[in-house]
Amino acid sequence: MLRLALCLSLLVVLATPPRAQETAAEPATLVADQVRIEADSRLIAEGAVEVLHKGMRLKASKVTYDQTADRLLIEGPIVLEDGAGTRVLADQADLSADLTEGLLIGARLVLNQQLQMASSQMMRVGGRYTELGRSVASSCQVCADNPTPLWEIRASRVVHDQLERQIYFEDAQLRVLGLPVAYVPRLRMPDPTLERANGFLMPRIRSTNQLGTGVLVPYFLTLGDSRDLTITPYISSNDAQTLDLRYRQAFATGGIEFSGAISQDQILPGDTRGYLFGSGSFALPDDFQLSFGLQMASDNSYLLDYGISSQDRLDSFLQVERVRRTEYVYMGGTHLQSLRDGDDNATLPSTVVTLVYDRRFSPQFFGGLAEVHYEALARGRSSNDTTDSDGDGTSDGQDLARGIVQLDWRRDWVLPAGIVGAVEARLLADVTSIKQDPAYPTDIGRAYGVIGGEFRWPLVKSEKGGATQMIEPVVQLLFAPDSLPEVPDQDSFVVELDEGNLFSLDRFPGTDELELGTRAATGLSWTRFGTDGSTLQLALGRVYHAEDLYQFTPSSGLDGTVSDWLVALQVAGWNGLTLTQRTLLDDDLSTPMAEMRLAWAGDRIGLTSGYYWGIADDEADRPNDVSELTFDGSWQMAANWNSRVSVRHDFIAGRNSTAGVGLQYRNECVLVDLSLSRWYADSTSVDPTTEFGLEVELLGFGAGSAPGPASQCRG
Repeated sequence: MLRLALCLSLLVVLATPPRAQETAAEPATLVADQVRIEADSRLIAEGAVEVLHKGMRLKASKVTYDQTADRLLIEGPIVLEDGAGTRVLADQADLSADLTEGLLIGARLVLNQQLQMASSQMMRVGGRYTELGRSVASSCQVCADNPTPLWEIRASRVVHDQLERQIYFEDAQLRVLGLPVAYVPRLRMPDPTLERANGFLMPRIRSTNQLGTGVLVPYFLTLGDSRDLTITPYISSNDAQTLDLRYRQAFATGGIEFSGAISQDQILPGDTRGYLFGSGSFALPDDFQLSFGLQMASDNSYLLDYGISSQDRLDSFLQVERVRRTEYVYMGGTHLQSLRDGDDNATLPSTVVTLVYDRRFSPQFFGGLAEVHYEALARGRSSNDTTDSDGDGTSDGQDLARGIVQLDWRRDWVLPAGIVGAVEARLLADVTSIKQDPAYPTDIGRAYGVIGGEFRWPLVKSEKGGATQMIEPVVQLLFAPDSLPEVPDQDSFVVELDEGNLFSLDRFPGTDELELGTRAATGLSWTRFGTDGSTLQLALGRVYHAEDLYQFTPSSGLDGTVSDWLVALQVAGWNGLTLTQRTLLDDDLSTPMAEMRLAWAGDRIGLTSGYYWGIADDEADRPNDVSELTFDGSWQMAANWNSRVSVRHDFIAGRNSTAGVGLQYRNECVLVDLSLSRWYADSTSVDPTTEFGLEVELLGFGAGSAPGPASQCRG
């Protein structure tokens, strides 16, 4: 069999109308087993024919070109591809020479390897439109033993606009398992390659014990190439009406997104309720980054009632920052809104403005590494009351401003026997201005310094299999003053001993409090680095103070002259397991604090869990013990079935705080998601809520959810 590959000037001449021959034509490529010319006007190609022209590829068993009619007569099986994800399969075809117009018999249109539309005949018009007569459309796999797809759309006429990437159905009937369930005279759907287009999105059913059962019907509206708006009305059976909006816009240097809703319901009759969230980020000149966030709610329970968020404090901010290798610059403001029943937003430090500049450098004379830190901050309350009505030790209207200058320095040396010695120091000076609080002077100045040394002795051992073990004892000794002027404490309220601050110069998380007195810390760690990238680490440590200066609370593990024992375990990358465990132990083995976080990802099962235990501590604003477990799990039960469960259990109260289950089915053409969740809150503003959700998505239209594994045919 002779196989010819021709970049045919002959085919170009034959296939180009006389008037068009006056201009240069893009050549076509013909590949066939046999090619012959009859009567000087007919070109016949037979046997594994392939024609390539302007990005299109045609495969057929026989192609006849008639120059007189300027037509291609094609015998199948025919495969026509446009290079953009559209494929046409047919038995016979009569097409124009450029493949853009004509009739196909026994045709099937396949879009993006997902959606298929079959018809007895198909018309191609102008290289843009594909028109099918009475048609069936589906993305479901059809098997010989079960020719009825899971769902299908039958229509008297279907038009695919290849330019706009839209599909238009006339007299459309949706069938599920062969049974008609809906009829629409005119229906427009995006084809699988379209990511953004005006139109309705898949509806979702939401049912709660407070709002009743309702349907959310989102409508997506494009506002150009860089903006869009999603409008979602929600009407429930318990006389609740909501209009939800989401706006997004992309810019050359960043983007913004806002979402919000306005509601009226019988939970708070007569009140207009709602929320507004927003976020954005922009790149500025000279490596600066601008970002903002907006969070507002009309009342304490709205976000939970409508399943938006479980947050109990809302954070709105505007900030500009720059991060470089040796420099950090931050300028920002934050506004806080508490949704907790016991909080009064007027007496909370709800507005905070902060300026920070950090720079690292190596001093020429001392060597080592130094860092200078400048900070200015202001905290304000909306109240002007100078009394302490809530008894927290701070006046209701206290406003505060502070300026800070801090210098840190550290230098390491390698000593005999591989011991690593270090000298480290910190100098700090700040001035605090306080208004509307008679318990404090108007201005308070502080000067603080800490200096000390540290010794580490890392001992390394290599195993025969290539793994490495390291054991490292550490001793640290620090000297600092025993007293400082007292300032209001707002950012150093909660302190806990952990691996991160065991050898810190100051264990308070903020700048209101500074750790005082002479102190020492000791620790021992063992780490194994596996050849598979896994890490196993055990750590033990303790802190000693020369004198108890009553800076720390009992739950911190640091109160008294001798701290609790810190015992920590970390596992990472071992057969998909990640584990972090931290426990504080008294000498009598009682446990003021314990924390565990676990995550495991298997082939079909994924688990994340956490547990926290903490004793009651009035000084840390914790009136009761805390014992709480969180658990989230997923199980891929089969190729198409996935389940999930989540629980948050309060052992002290003896009940769940939240719980939820979900079941999802996904194959090549449909996604069904069922969910049931329960919120057990019983505060004065938030009632226990049960929510049921149902979402069904027909896959194959638009850039929606990814398809799942295809159904398997038997036999």
